[in-house]
Amino acid sequence: MGRLSFLVAILLSFVMISAMAEAQSTSKVLMIPREGKSANLDLMLSKQVFVMIELLQKAGFKVVVASVSGQPLEGVVHKLNFDLKLSEVNIDDYVGVALPCMATGIFPGPPISPALVSLVKKAVAKGKPIAAPLGAVYILAEAGALKGKRYAFLDDAFNPPPPNQKDPRFEGAIYGGSGLVQDGNIITSGRCPNIEARMGIPDNTPELTRAFIKMLGQKK
Repeated sequence: MGRLSFLVAILLSFVMISAMAEAQSTSKVLMIPREGKSANLDLMLSKQVFVMIELLQKAGFKVVVASVSGQPLEGVVHKLNFDLKLSEVNIDDYVGVALPCMATGIFPGPPISPALVSLVKKAVAKGKPIAAPLGAVYILAEAGALKGKRYAFLDDAFNPPPPNQKDPRFEGAIYGGSGLVQDGNIITSGRCPNIEARMGIPDNTPELTRAFIKMLGQKK
């Protein structure tokens, strides 16, 4: 009986070690949905945030969702809980950063958190792949990540690309169209579910996420 217990204990130890090793080897992606008022929060959660999370998870990545406040984002139907506050994030723990659009308002939108800008600067400095659709492009601009780089943004008469808005944050940035634009470790998109619902321009969240996953795979 004692020998059996000993063998069981050894087997359990191997199982625990294997589980710990697997958990440690799982690459993590940091997702930071921008907080702020959005009339289409449910739409952005269901058609963008949850889509990106699902595709990343299917590709084998663990998605950690963080925000400044750490408080849930709640729509009428959908709710997003956060795993961490930005103050608790160590960017070295993540292989890449996803910045959902969230449809938080057309230019200039709500203020962008200095903590978020600081974290994006660190990610850029360390060469982390970053995915940013439409509204999140402003975050990259404020972090100085677009200087000398091509980026995507919606181009229409009511919401022209930032160079036409004379936004100083985009000084030195190069407008590259409204589709997917990849320049180095940064991939941007000028479309989102809100734009599809409002203007009928097809959302490309799945395409953006798959391109981001490909970038992440190259960094493994």
